[in-house]
Amino acid sequence: MTPNLIQKIFTDTAYIRTGGSPEELKAAEYIRDICRGFGAEAVLEEFDVQMATMQTDTLTVDGVAVPCKGYLNAGSHEVEAPLYYLTGKDKYALEGCRGKIVLFDGYLGYWRYRDLLEHGAVGFITYDGSVNYADNNIDRRELRAMVCEGVEKIPGVNINAKDAVALIKSGAKNAKITLSQDEYVGKSRNVVLDLPGEVEETIIFTAHYDSTSLSQGAYDNMSGSVGLLAMAEYFTAHPHKRTLRFVWCGSEERGLLGSKAYCAEHEEELGKIALCINLDMIGCTMGHLIACCTTEEALVSYISYLGRELGTLIDPYQDVYSSDSTPMADKGIPAVSFARVSPREAATIHNSYDTAEIIKVENMQVDIDLITVFAERMANAIFCPVRREIPDNIKEKIDEYLCRKRKK
Repeated sequence: MTPNLIQKIFTDTAYIRTGGSPEELKAAEYIRDICRGFGAEAVLEEFDVQMATMQTDTLTVDGVAVPCKGYLNAGSHEVEAPLYYLTGKDKYALEGCRGKIVLFDGYLGYWRYRDLLEHGAVGFITYDGSVNYADNNIDRRELRAMVCEGVEKIPGVNINAKDAVALIKSGAKNAKITLSQDEYVGKSRNVVLDLPGEVEETIIFTAHYDSTSLSQGAYDNMSGSVGLLAMAEYFTAHPHKRTLRFVWCGSEERGLLGSKAYCAEHEEELGKIALCINLDMIGCTMGHLIACCTTEEALVSYISYLGRELGTLIDPYQDVYSSDSTPMADKGIPAVSFARVSPREAATIHNSYDTAEIIKVENMQVDIDLITVFAERMANAIFCPVRREIPDNIKEKIDEYLCRKRKK
């Protein structure tokens, strides 16, 4: 793939494309059309996603309106209660949630939400951004289906970090949240391309193409999607023993929904997959290349040696990566995720600063070249060298990541 085409794809997709939105569909069709341009026919596979249209979302604290965005799919409510800032995770701190609207640091995850319900919270407030940023942007978040599965919904809003600090600094006492929204089932899509090989044993490649609500998602993760397009173009023109399947996943940012839907829809075919190669955030200007191996530890050494052979510095390690590779690994498929990890001072994600300015095309090419060499060796090996098993220590981490087990 030429540098000009790489740059053109980033330019053409410089818009927000949240899971299930018309813009996400536009991006899916664009990826399909790029595949057609190099002679490969990709298809769009639909899957259901929860959607919501917010009618009213307000937060009032001590009678003063605070800019906010209500949590989608959190129902319609009006609740007024004392404000409580939750600063700890122990039982003593959580007991203070009872009958309160709770402000806390960080994301609303599965266990955090259940802790709030168990200890009687009636609403919640999260915040994002930074007191050091010039903007007052607020991310539009949602109460994910897996987070509230089997339990009640309570209302929540997200605010800017500057306002969160101001509330605590002022000693705010009482809060009122009003949410009114229409919830429904919508559609997201995976883009799937098959390149048949000599045998049915398959290498699957994944990358997500959706973004969060404030972000153009150039780094996270149109960069990985471009990498997949480049490799698909390469393998269209080069022989490969194994069948190759490329999956550009939708709605990853909403809880890996695209890769989970793929595994559910193609369950009978998963036994033929020898390895998953996932790309999530490559090609940034600063930082270094990593490979997170959700596999036997031997692959860590293999990739380290490959990097030395090719003269590309890479830091491989064994762990679980927060991306589309994890649902594959959960089904017993060894997976490796490649990323160029940037320091936060040079590149941030999930906000309006994730644009093509973060990307260096030369680094994109370096990353794509190394990953393509690795993929070609896996695709043409007499026997796939990666054992098709997930070690016990990694299985435990997958259980923790997917919230089947609480991390100690």
